[in-house]
Amino acid sequence: MSALGFALMAACVKEVSGLGIPVLEIVAARAIVSGIISYADIKRKKISLWGHNKTLLIARGTVGSFALMFVYYAVTTLPLAEATVLQYLHPVFTAVLAVFFLKETIQRSTITCIAISLLGLFIIIQPNLQLDSIVHYPWISIGSAVMGALGSAIAYVIIKKLTKTDDSSVIIFYFPLIAFPISMIMLGSDFVMPSLAATGLLILVGIFTQVGQVGLTKALHSADANKATAYAYVQVLFSVFIGWAYFSEVPMATTIMGGGLIMVGALINVLWKR
Repeated sequence: MSALGFALMAACVKEVSGLGIPVLEIVAARAIVSGIISYADIKRKKISLWGHNKTLLIARGTVGSFALMFVYYAVTTLPLAEATVLQYLHPVFTAVLAVFFLKETIQRSTITCIAISLLGLFIIIQPNLQLDSIVHYPWISIGSAVMGALGSAIAYVIIKKLTKTDDSSVIIFYFPLIAFPISMIMLGSDFVMPSLAATGLLILVGIFTQVGQVGLTKALHSADANKATAYAYVQVLFSVFIGWAYFSEVPMATTIMGGGLIMVGALINVLWKR
């Protein structure tokens, strides 16, 4: 559920950016929709809106906001498959961070996952390393995808710590609570009045985000951080299909090979129990 939600969200982000909506405005719109849904869910549960561990909740919202900006920039400037594969290096970062901050034991399966995933990343960026290559992706876009993955990993580790003190709905609510003011301040005078079609897509971004966030947060409630986020690699398959079917994007051979290695690494991390 989480993987499909995030894949559809990314597709809507790419489509609405093509209608002239700035990345920061997309972030703000997503925050509005997610905030309304999260607020209603908290009221339904009749729990405190502000949570218990406010310091970590604010940190989660702040880190997640900047990670989202990096991710959205990558999605709007790279083919959907490439952007998704690169951003989904975050389980590698999550596994490493979980060892230091969550005291989780890093298993041989996780080490193998990291090694194979990094090899996959190297293969994906090969066209940029070859001067005679026909296709070159902007390095800033590749860097944004990787930074988004790192930021997502930090946010996931924080979420894992928060699951011990706060309800999943409150954890989710703090994301739009922080993301909206930050994105609006940074957007400034670059605001673009969206058309009816763009407005519909912006609403869908928020709805699909909520689907993804709920699924991910619940998964982190019930599993080790490095294991739970590894399942999210299924989004790569969804994104490749959507990119091909809707945006007429055919993944490069290096993307298929590198992405395949990354997914193999993820499966090893999930299925190998030692």
